[in-house]
Amino acid sequence: MHQTHPRTFEELVAEGAAVPTEGWDFSWFEGRATEARPSWRYAESLAGRLAAASAVLDVQTGGGEVLDFALGRAGSVPALAVATEGWPPNVAKATALLRPRGVPVVAAHEDAPLPFADGAFDLVVSRHPVRPHWDEIARVLEPGGVYFAQHVGPSSVFELVEFFLGQQPEEVRRGRDPEGERADAEAAGLEVVELRAERLRMEFHDVAAVVHFLRKVVWMVPGFTVEAYEPQLRELHERIQAEGAFVAHSARHLFVARKHA
Repeated sequence: MHQTHPRTFEELVAEGAAVPTEGWDFSWFEGRATEARPSWRYAESLAGRLAAASAVLDVQTGGGEVLDFALGRAGSVPALAVATEGWPPNVAKATALLRPRGVPVVAAHEDAPLPFADGAFDLVVSRHPVRPHWDEIARVLEPGGVYFAQHVGPSSVFELVEFFLGQQPEEVRRGRDPEGERADAEAAGLEVVELRAERLRMEFHDVAAVVHFLRKVVWMVPGFTVEAYEPQLRELHERIQAEGAFVAHSARHLFVARKHA
């Protein structure tokens, strides 16, 4: 029987460095990395809300994959549906995916004011925004409108982050705290009606998956390149070879808020 030789460090790193990073399609990781999913099943829950909405905005849509999936499940597109995205490769990818559904994608930097009128939407959604801009979210929601989102929580995947960067300061570890976000949302005039947080097991089965993940999720290890972190990558490869998958934990929270009528 023919046996394939074990992949070398160089082969795995080269493979992880070559994979395109546009969009939020994580299918390449199949068999190489796993991440448990939150119990609230965001994309499926979003589909139900889209079916009942008349005007929806998806903020920081990425490559449009989550909104496209949810619209497919919803079975119809709200009378008004629009998405924003700030990273040019994702703008192009999201446009190609969402335009056939009649959903325009507006190129808008994540820190810029939302380019829409006050009270334009009854539903604003977002999956993993870099940071929620509560005043802008509240401004574009109509009275009684809802913000429905899944956020990244504190110290997410920090086992991996700290493997490369060392222990992070406590204020960094506490960033993206759901209770802090609750306070900021309420200060902007939103009533938080549901807030649920979970930590979820992740496994990286080879160093190629780590390389691709850090190239794709660029804020984890800012400025990450294979060359800059070659010693750490080699150490991680040897650890996985000897001990099995590298385990980390992602942090996610479901955020549902309503604008006061």
